[in-house]
Amino acid sequence: MAKFNSQISMLFIVVAMVCAFVPVYSVDDNEAKSSWDTCLVKISPKCALDIIAVVFGNATITDSCCHDLVQEGKVCHDTLIKYIADRPALIARESQYLKKSDDLWAHCVTISKSA
Repeated sequence: MAKFNSQISMLFIVVAMVCAFVPVYSVDDNEAKSSWDTCLVKISPKCALDIIAVVFGNATITDSCCHDLVQEGKVCHDTLIKYIADRPALIARESQYLKKSDDLWAHCVTISKSA
């Protein structure tokens, strides 16, 4: 039960950080805003949160969200994760997040090919 509470707490922290940082910066950066507008229409909000929880926390992802992620495309995935990881509160662990992002992508490609 403690592990579940810890995962839920991490998810809320990640969601709060994304909500706090992303909208502020995306308005000022037209290219990033365009990426958000273009890429996020390809993926459900639940899957987007799951992907963020995997990369910036210790969550797992469902096969259906993997399919959505692969449909989103590698460029969109990389751009959005890099954009979030560049925030001042996260930059110290950016390389760790980018590795987790690449690992997630490879996992999802494998899942999508086997379906």
